[in-house]
Amino acid sequence: MTIGTQELLLSRIRDVADYPKPGVVFKDITPLLADPEAFGALTDVLAGLCARHEATKIVGLEARGFILGAPVAVRAGLGFIPVRKAGKLPGATLSQAYELEYGQAEIEVHAEDLRAGDRIMVIDDVLATGGTAEASLELIRRAGADVAGVAVLMELGFLGGRARLEPALRGAPLEALITL
Repeated sequence: MTIGTQELLLSRIRDVADYPKPGVVFKDITPLLADPEAFGALTDVLAGLCARHEATKIVGLEARGFILGAPVAVRAGLGFIPVRKAGKLPGATLSQAYELEYGQAEIEVHAEDLRAGDRIMVIDDVLATGGTAEASLELIRRAGADVAGVAVLMELGFLGGRARLEPALRGAPLEALITL
């Protein structure tokens, strides 16, 4: 990714102070999504990462990973698989529980969408603490597929997600387009 592309993307991410609670600065990507040049550039960069890491399918993590991952899948000519919060997918699913800062959560995927030999690129907007990404890697492997990598628009480095995710990556790359 060029410096110009990184600057374009960063210029379209808005800081929202005290959201969702006092003291938090929320990184709002909706201005980026509303700008066709910036959104197109982001889609191109992520599609290029999928090609470089020889992905055969994309997993998007609920919910902003759907917004980013689906157009990347179309651009890259790959299939798209949503990983959803528990109870949102019809039919048979594989589920994975994981720890949150204050409690637990669970994600699910339709196992038949992932097959042995698939190389999956996980796409999301932000890597924060790494819990959801870590759980998605476990789901992908339990379904019999391989992890090609994880790609995120932003990594919030001060939250330690990379360190948490590192063992679960098992050598697969973690690509953050912007690190804050």
